[in-house]
Amino acid sequence: MSKQRVQRWKSRFWWLLFLAITVIYMAPLIITFTNSFMSSTEVERNYNVSGMEEGSYVDMNLIPEKVTLSQYAELLFDSPVYLNMFWNSVKITVPIVVGQIIVSTLAAYAFTVLKFKGKELLFFLYIIVMLLPLQVTLMPNYIVADWLGITDSYLAIILSGIFNPFGVFLLRQFMKSLPDAYLEAAKIDGAGNGKIFISIILPMIKPGIAATAMLTLLDYWNLVDQAIIFIQDSEKQPLSTFLAQINNGDIGLAFAGSCFYAVPMLLVLLYGQEHLKQGIAITGIKG
Repeated sequence: MSKQRVQRWKSRFWWLLFLAITVIYMAPLIITFTNSFMSSTEVERNYNVSGMEEGSYVDMNLIPEKVTLSQYAELLFDSPVYLNMFWNSVKITVPIVVGQIIVSTLAAYAFTVLKFKGKELLFFLYIIVMLLPLQVTLMPNYIVADWLGITDSYLAIILSGIFNPFGVFLLRQFMKSLPDAYLEAAKIDGAGNGKIFISIILPMIKPGIAATAMLTLLDYWNLVDQAIIFIQDSEKQPLSTFLAQINNGDIGLAFAGSCFYAVPMLLVLLYGQEHLKQGIAITGIKG
């Protein structure tokens, strides 16, 4: 067998392998999407396993027998609770994204440009906190929220999200990749820290800010543990926790809810994927 033929077979093998992995990863999304256009009766028939005999298999259809929007209509018009939960997620996520961008850009500038005693030690502590699992930091956050008297409110989640160290780490790495000549030239011209930050740093780190905003949005749009711990009122719960409740009552409604829930994040990723890739790539250039 010639070398070129062996290389061709290797390429086909890897192509088929990556295709199989892609199909496996995409299967849950495809099933959720197609099932959201089925009628409730068809969905219940596909997933009704209570009356099945032992050893039999579920007769699940991937393609709807009849495409219908009844589940979306019930979700958006007949169940106002869903839209209320959707706006609860917006109320939590948007302030966190805006606040974290403000705090992270200022803190990253301080860790990158300013010189003060103990800067590296303080940033090392930031890294340690960032590496801690969420479950470890939940209890300290709850104690602080209880001390401030803001438990059972969005503010308990928003404040802990705004001061999440991940954004500081990402933007600091981005700022360290910028050429030092720009800052030195600005200082020679007599520019202060405020002028340097607003006129030089911010325009140059727009991809990093976009990447931080998108990653923060994805993280807190899907929050569950924080909502369960901090919010006791079920009407204030975000949509991420409410989807599990839909699944317990009507599995067909859960498919439509999951699709509609994912739409904002998909639009954000499609619109800003270039900024996300550029921002993440540049942060790894210089440590």
